Parts: sequence; structure tokens; C-alpha cells
Amino acid sequence: MLFDFDGPLCDVFAGLPAPRVASDLARQAASRDPELGAKLTETDDPLEVLRLTFEADQRLGLQVEQTLTDAEVEAVAVAGDPTAGAESALEAAKATGRRIAVVSNNSAECVRSFLARHSLDMYVCEVIGRPVNRPDLMKPHPHSLFRAAELLQVDPSDCVLIGDSLTDIQAAHLAGSTAIGYANKPRKREAFAEAGAEAVIEHMEAISAAMR
Repeated sequence: MLFDFDGPLCDVFAGLPAPRVASDLARQAASRDPELGAKLTETDDPLEVLRLTFEADQRLGLQVEQTLTDAEVEAVAVAGDPTAGAESALEAAKATGRRIAVVSNNSAECVRSFLARHSLDMYVCEVIGRPVNRPDLMKPHPHSLFRAAELLQVDPSDCVLIGDSLTDIQAAHLAGSTAIGYANKPRKREAFAEAGAEAVIEHMEAISAAMR
């Protein structure tokens, strides 16, 4: 059983807003490449800033990636409690014999930090974070799902991914896995249904309820 991190388990930037992180990363890039920095101000998504920076300058991308990783670790320390129903979902999955991996476009460092801080690491077998130096392999690329299946020693077609973004649905289908969309914001239910998610939930409690 595969869980995306930001959304299903944690609101990563609840305490340290994503637009602020994106702005900091853009300023860092602008100090080396003003033209790129100006382009980066058009997005408030730190992951998109990272992707665009790598496309323009890999060496600069490496520096921005480290800054982002540090910011993510800082962010999860002030992110508050896990998503409502997340722990019960993890607990139910483990209790019913399912092996669990977290597959995230956030850094593995921040995922592990948050899981340990909230004693959720006892449920999780593997953490597959953002591929270091390869933002092109972030979801919707299926890389993280293939890696999770390999580490869990199962076929990707036997995996279910719970995620709150269209890239999760796309990655699951590209890997041949089942996709459950977590519609934690308005209009996501319709978007996930149109993307072909096999199921859509609005509360993480639905996961544990389905396994009882």
C-alpha cells in the first residue's frame, strides 16, 4: 500500500507557507541567474521552482535542491499533527498484513523526520522521496512507484496509491497500479474521477473503514 506524503499524511507547508519557500528559492537562483530568477517568480510552487532551475542550470539546481530539502525539514517540524485519519489508515493497513511505503515528491529526509516525530515510522516499511538530483523523475513519472514495489517485493499492479493530486493518479496508472484520489479540496473529486481514479475519498478515515 502506497501513500503520498503531502496531503494524505501531512500538510507539509502548513506552518512554513509554500509561497515563501518558493520565493526564497527563486531569490537564490536569481543571485546566479537573474533571468531565471525572474521566470521563477511566476510560480509559488517550490517543486516547480526546483524543476525549472534544473532545466536551466543543473549545478544551480543542486544548490537549490539542498535549500529546498532544508526548508522541507524545517517545514514539517512546524506542520502540526498528521492529517486526520492518517494514523488510523496506516495502522489498519499494517494490521491487515499490508506492507506500506510512502512515495513523495518531497525529500525523503523530511518524510522520515515527520514520521519519526509523530511515531508513524513504526507502520512504514519504505520511504521513497524525491529522486536526488533528478526532479524529472518526480511524479507523474512512475519511478517512485516502481522503486517502492521493488523494495516491497511486489508487482506494481498489486499496489494501491493514495494521493491528493492529479500527478498521483497519473503516476499510479503509468505504473499499472490502482489509484485512490484523496479529494481534500473542492473540485478535486470531479478532477480525480475524470482522470480515471479507481476510487475517490474525501476523508482519510475512509481508508481504515474500508479495511475493517
